[in-house]
Amino acid sequence: MAILGSGSCTLLRLTPSNHDKRRIATFATQSPPRNDSAVNWVEATGGFFEKDSRPIMLFDGVCNLCNGGVRFVRDNDRNRRIRYEALQSEAGRKLLRRSGRAPDDISSVVLVERDRSHIKSEAVLKIMEYIDLPFPQLAFFLQIVPLFLRDFVYDNVANNRYTIFGRSESCEIYYD
Repeated sequence: MAILGSGSCTLLRLTPSNHDKRRIATFATQSPPRNDSAVNWVEATGGFFEKDSRPIMLFDGVCNLCNGGVRFVRDNDRNRRIRYEALQSEAGRKLLRRSGRAPDDISSVVLVERDRSHIKSEAVLKIMEYIDLPFPQLAFFLQIVPLFLRDFVYDNVANNRYTIFGRSESCEIYYD
């Protein structure tokens, strides 16, 4: 058996045993490998911040805890300083890539700002800084807790969020 390849087409040539004199040639088309690492996701998603510089909170659109969190943030963000996007949306997947995450990673809330992204407990504290009093002050004091402890608690809640809080059949859309 010989495999010869060039470009995007591969020739597979099977040499039969002596008792079968037929020659079999199979051609298969291969998709070129996706080279997402070559994409500059900051540039590719720069349009999200051209006309509106507010940060974007990415959340699990089918998680009841996450949807409740978005409602809480909206209720306490009278100046509308944060935008919202479901992790499962096309824009959410692109912004996840911008944040250095896999496009199907829905394990964490992410806050995407023009210049950087925050994940897990760091994202929650940063969101608290954007909303109304007393949450910015509370975020300041919670930063005293070491990151590994904050993320340990965050991960335990996140990993059990569907069991504890349930999930929705569809994502709630939040417009400003």
